[in-house]
Amino acid sequence: MNLLEASVTSFTEQLASKSSVPGGGGASALVGAIGVALGDMVGEFTVGKKKYADVEEEIKALMVRAQDLRVKLLECIEKDAAAFEPLSRAYSIPKEDPTRDEVMEKCLREGSAVPLEMLDLCCESVEVLREFGKKGSRIILSDAATGAIICYGAICGAAINVKVNTKSMKDREYAARIDAHVDEQMAKYLPIAKETYEEIYREFC
Repeated sequence: MNLLEASVTSFTEQLASKSSVPGGGGASALVGAIGVALGDMVGEFTVGKKKYADVEEEIKALMVRAQDLRVKLLECIEKDAAAFEPLSRAYSIPKEDPTRDEVMEKCLREGSAVPLEMLDLCCESVEVLREFGKKGSRIILSDAATGAIICYGAICGAAINVKVNTKSMKDREYAARIDAHVDEQMAKYLPIAKETYEEIYREFC
């Protein structure tokens, strides 16, 4: 199944099935792509408006970033699925096999790399959405808020998919470095996502 060409119906049916691919990682990447796409939409409704002429070039630059992030997040769906397959096979290697630890460690590193990439992309998406929220057309800011809070969830999803792999690594120093990066990103960007949502929410309440 080509996950990038799947319909929304077939993708969600596959998620709901007794199959490990796609799973939480792929779902997080898709959610992040949807979130940052909403920011791009804010840009589309802002560019060309006289009222926002002074920020038009900034909005255009944000749109380029948003489009790039969306594409990269969508690519992570297939990359995550590809990384999971060898990891799934590695778990079935008998514990007495002398090659098991080495194979597992390699697969765990590869399995954590894609959700780590998703995490960083979603964090950058939050930055972009915050700027859309500050500079975009006021008539469509609810979409910037929606994108920000969606990316909040995507960051959390990506983070847990990193840590489920680092927890099993034998190289604890390497695992600790990856975990620390995840913790730092969450500590920085989750509040930004939440604040972006809440600031815009208050405008309507």
